[in-house]
Amino acid sequence: MQFLESINGLVREFIIYRATIELKDVLEILLLTFIVYVILVWMKTTRAWQLLKGLIVIGLFVALVYFLQMETIKWLAKNLLSFATIAIIVVMQPELRHALEELGKKNFFPGGMFTDSAKEKELLSETTVNEIVSACYDMGRVKTGALIVIEQNESLKQVESTGIEVDGVVTRQLLINIFEHNTPLHDGAVLIRGNRVAAATCLLPVSKNLSISKELGTRHRAAVGISEETDSFTIIVSEETGAVSVAYEGKLSRNIEAKILRLRLEQILNKQKDAEEEAKQAKKRSIFKGIGKSKNEKEDNQ
Repeated sequence: MQFLESINGLVREFIIYRATIELKDVLEILLLTFIVYVILVWMKTTRAWQLLKGLIVIGLFVALVYFLQMETIKWLAKNLLSFATIAIIVVMQPELRHALEELGKKNFFPGGMFTDSAKEKELLSETTVNEIVSACYDMGRVKTGALIVIEQNESLKQVESTGIEVDGVVTRQLLINIFEHNTPLHDGAVLIRGNRVAAATCLLPVSKNLSISKELGTRHRAAVGISEETDSFTIIVSEETGAVSVAYEGKLSRNIEAKILRLRLEQILNKQKDAEEEAKQAKKRSIFKGIGKSKNEKEDNQ
């Protein structure tokens, strides 16, 4: 009898709890699930994954300590918790910074509210595409290492400031001369903005992605690093093998053929043209909207 009453009480409590669940509660659960999933996916490609496994081991150890009632270790765990939180933030600072940068890249506001539209960027021309492709495979044949970063929508002024200003038209001869062995500008990356070589000997951030092959050197890791932090397109010519690779959106495509590189660069060109056309249409719409608004205001005044 007492057992049945307890079951009946549990059923009543469940019914009351279920009645208090609202749509916002369901949305909150789904949102939290999505956030946890995204965080776990992000952590798998960074040092945070190793840190998480270490924290799980420590958590199991602390649970065992509480279960066995080891008072001294419990006291130490309580007092060290606040310091551990600060230590994790310090250790994970590069990863947290990268995550915030990725969040900042998302355009959540209409009309490009937080984009810099004051300056129109020069589009990558077909001539420039041909010059870059020719230079890369000419350097690959003689195993001259090269690292070429092509700026797109996101500004690379910070990268440019680490190098030496060139400001020259992109040509096959210029790129080959820059990366020639024992020349003053051969070390580091070349930054291309539009149809001009903006700077040479630029320093790039090195990727900490653990999935990158150990056989790849600093040049390839730097290419992946800049592609993780910006929307730039980076071309790498291996000094050891002469193979041409590209890095874009944090992904490395190795040993590609000339026609594939040309296709990828033409895709960038088409994307830039589409973006420019969309910007022009948005500007026209805003102008017409302003004209219509001024007409309505005049009619209301009359």
